[in-house]
Amino acid sequence: MKMPGGRSGILSLNIKDKAVLYAAYMPYLKHGGLFVPTTRDYQLGEEIFLLLTLMDEPEKIPVAGRVVWITPKGAQGQRSAGIGVQFSDQDDTAQRTIEACLAGSLESDRPTHTM
Repeated sequence: MKMPGGRSGILSLNIKDKAVLYAAYMPYLKHGGLFVPTTRDYQLGEEIFLLLTLMDEPEKIPVAGRVVWITPKGAQGQRSAGIGVQFSDQDDTAQRTIEACLAGSLESDRPTHTM
């Protein structure tokens, strides 16, 4: 997938730990979403393609989505730079897999990268 300006809109994200997944997941978005740490510049609404590897899953989960959140470099509160990616409504595999991994954790009040 080529993006305007010749940039590739493909990101890889490898999450090996349930606590990291909890901090990155955005269950309050329709179809779910993830915070993706990155220092590259993105625009709100920009479409991206994510190759997601979760914990010990042997296969990457391909996820289409769009940027709905931007945390710039140097954000206050020592927040990590990155983007929030809302999953598209075409395939709910990523949302179902993430929520299965986080079963029992989604009601926690632990801080996350997002809200």
